[in-house]
Amino acid sequence: MIRPKEIPSGEDLQNKGSYGLEQTPRQKEQEGGNSPGQCGSVGRGPKGPGFDSSQAQSMASAQQPWSPEWAGLTAPSEAGAGQEMSAAGPGLPAPGPDGDPAAAGTGSPGAHSGMTTRELQEYWRGEKGDRKPVRLIFDIASARIEEGTPCRFVMYQVVVIQTGSYDSTKAVLERRYSDFEALQRGLLRAFPEEMEDVAFPGKRLLGNLAPALIAARSRALAEYLRQLAGLRCARRSRELLDFLTRPELREAFGCLRAGQYARALGALGRAGPLQARLTAHRPAAAAPALCAALLCLRELERPLEAFAAGERALARLRDGHRYLEPLLDAMVRLARALGRDCAPLQRRLEDCQLRRPGPRGLTLKELAVREYLD
Repeated sequence: MIRPKEIPSGEDLQNKGSYGLEQTPRQKEQEGGNSPGQCGSVGRGPKGPGFDSSQAQSMASAQQPWSPEWAGLTAPSEAGAGQEMSAAGPGLPAPGPDGDPAAAGTGSPGAHSGMTTRELQEYWRGEKGDRKPVRLIFDIASARIEEGTPCRFVMYQVVVIQTGSYDSTKAVLERRYSDFEALQRGLLRAFPEEMEDVAFPGKRLLGNLAPALIAARSRALAEYLRQLAGLRCARRSRELLDFLTRPELREAFGCLRAGQYARALGALGRAGPLQARLTAHRPAAAAPALCAALLCLRELERPLEAFAAGERALARLRDGHRYLEPLLDAMVRLARALGRDCAPLQRRLEDCQLRRPGPRGLTLKELAVREYLD
C-alpha cells in the first residue's frame, strides 16, 4: 500500500530553506543575522547579496532626466572585466552555453538532488522566469526628408532595444543612408568572410525621395541591422558601436568643451546608456562618457548625481587606466563636499600616485575635453 506524501506544516517550512530543504547551521546563522529589511537579505530584486545604501542611492539617481537607464545596468567588477555581463540576476546561477541554467555548473541536477521532481520543476520555472535571453533588436521606426546642402536627403529613425533581465528600454537615434553605407564598408574591411552573405540595400541615383522607395529602403535597412545583430563579430565591432553612438558622443563632448553642460548631458543621456550596454564585454569603454556626465552634473551643482556617475565609472576601471587617477581625485573632492567618508577613495588615489612617480597628471576635465576631437 502506497502512503500519500505528507504535506509539511507552515512551521516545518519556516525551519527549511527556500525550496523546502533542511538548512545547514551556517545557513541558519546567516539568515538569523539579517532581517528582511536589512541589506544582506537574499532576493531576486535589486536588494540581492551585497546590496548596500550606496547602491540604492546610485539607482535612485538613475531616475533623473539625464540618465533614465544608466544606473539600471549592473556595473561589472574588476574581476569580471573582459567578460560579458551575465543575464542572470543577483544570486542566480549563471546560464550555460545555450542560455539554459541547467547547463551551468551551479545549476546542475546534482546541486539540487534533494528536491522532489515537483520542487525542481518549480525551481527552474522560477529561474527561467527571472532570466531572459539578452539580445539586440533593431527597427526603423520612421523616415523623413531633410533639407540639406547641396541637396535633400532622407533621415532614418533607428530604434535599438536590448532585451534582458536588467532593462528593455529603447534608444532612438537618427542616421542617413550614407551612415549605413560607411558602416557596411567598415564591416566589409574588418570581416570580409563573415559579411559575405549579409544583404545591404544598394544605392540609387534617381528617385531616392520617392515614398515607395523610402518605405522599401527602411524595411531593408532594418533587416540589415538585424542581420548584424545576429553576427557576433559585427555585434561586438568598433564599427557598429561608432555607428550607434559616435555622433551623439561627439556632440556631447563638444558641448562639454564649450561649457554647454545641460546640452552635453542631454546628448550623453541619448548615447551613454546604449554605449554601456554594447560594451559589457569591455566595460572601461563607457568610462569616459560617465566621467563627462560627472563633470556636467558637478558644474550644474548636482553633486549627488555626479558622485553616483563617478561610482559607476570607477566600477568599470582597472588599475593603470588613464582615467582612474583623475577620476579618484574628482571623487575625493566630491565626497568631501558631500560630507562623506573619503578615506577609501583617498587611499586608492595615493596608491595610484605612488605607482606613477613624476609630475602631476591631467585633471579629469583636462582629460575629458580631449575626447572625440575628430
